[in-house]
Amino acid sequence: MTNEGRKIRILMAKPGLDGHDRGARVITRGLMDAGFEVVYTGLHQTPLQIVNTAIQEDVDVIGLSILSGAHVKLTSLVMEQLKQEKAEDMMVIVGGVVPEEDIPKLLKLGVAGVFTSGTTIQSVCNFISEKAGTRKPAR
Repeated sequence: MTNEGRKIRILMAKPGLDGHDRGARVITRGLMDAGFEVVYTGLHQTPLQIVNTAIQEDVDVIGLSILSGAHVKLTSLVMEQLKQEKAEDMMVIVGGVVPEEDIPKLLKLGVAGVFTSGTTIQSVCNFISEKAGTRKPAR
């Protein structure tokens, strides 16, 4: 999975106080197995930490895994931080326990895709492959 001759780079992050990361670790492994380059930040990341790491790692995609119910607020903070850092060209996707009525709210914030429980890894891979190939890497 390439972008401009290099592997598409993805930052997988767990914002907030949500301590359940099995899903994030499974999707990280699945994305790596599919040929993406993935950086996993681990638990309890702030929006600022996530965006700073994304910029340092020059990622194409930020994947937020949120199971705590705070998906709209945490995603909003990440999107605001991306704007402040002039890094809005990084695609953001959200996965986890997201009620159907919150998906339009996340999309309105600028999220490219929302993946709820039961989404296959292949579906996420296909989405990223189709949508993330247009960002110009900084390096």
